[in-house]
Amino acid sequence: MKRIGLAFWLASGALLLAAGIDSAAAAEITVLSAGAMKSLVTELGEAFKQETGHTLSMTFDTAGAQSKRLAGGEPADVVVLTDVAIEQLADKKLVVAGSRADIARVGMGVCIREGAPRPDIATPDALKQTLLAAKSLVYLDPASGATSGIHFAGVLQRLGIAEAVKSKSILITTGYAAEVVARGEAEMCVHQISEILPVKGVTLVGPLPRELQKVTIYSGGLAAKAAQPEAARAFLAFLTRPAFKPKLAAAGLDYRE
Repeated sequence: MKRIGLAFWLASGALLLAAGIDSAAAAEITVLSAGAMKSLVTELGEAFKQETGHTLSMTFDTAGAQSKRLAGGEPADVVVLTDVAIEQLADKKLVVAGSRADIARVGMGVCIREGAPRPDIATPDALKQTLLAAKSLVYLDPASGATSGIHFAGVLQRLGIAEAVKSKSILITTGYAAEVVARGEAEMCVHQISEILPVKGVTLVGPLPRELQKVTIYSGGLAAKAAQPEAARAFLAFLTRPAFKPKLAAAGLDYRE
């Protein structure tokens, strides 16, 4: 996502005074976020800081890992995970019930190194043949609790090629899997589109076929033990401003079939 000028952010929403936030009471908000939301949360976090004076301490990892952190007592004010994870945490009283705010829709895609020939992934059978022909493949380890890794492992099972590609698959536990392709260490990557687009040196071939696609809704929630609940609520409201919708789409965070 391209850097967005301060003037845009100030023009897109209420200013500090209108938001009712006193700069003298600026707080540090602790955010636990899924990796698929890293580009957006980082950029909007900076814009939020400019507008309100609040700062953010952010940690990015898989949805499963972040849920475990919160359950283990790690401090947090705002949690940005899948809608399912937020509801599960609310059921456990780790996230305030009713605080969920849906932010983004993310689909999964395939990428290759920039300049490489584009493979055919238009249909399940085409994707199957492309995966079988690939010399190497990288995706997130399902055991890490990664939403994309868990789903793609299921896709390989559905296609009947899980064992056939096992020896040439590289599993990573967190971060941008596409970076492995950019470094020339894997030929192909399957990951959430929002985690492919920020990586330089790779090309997004396209989304997974509709029959094999998984669209994940990412939501924010207020941590039950938030130390800065008012500032945290302000940040959740900021993340869901309608003015940011075009930026979400550009970052692969407003997936539409």
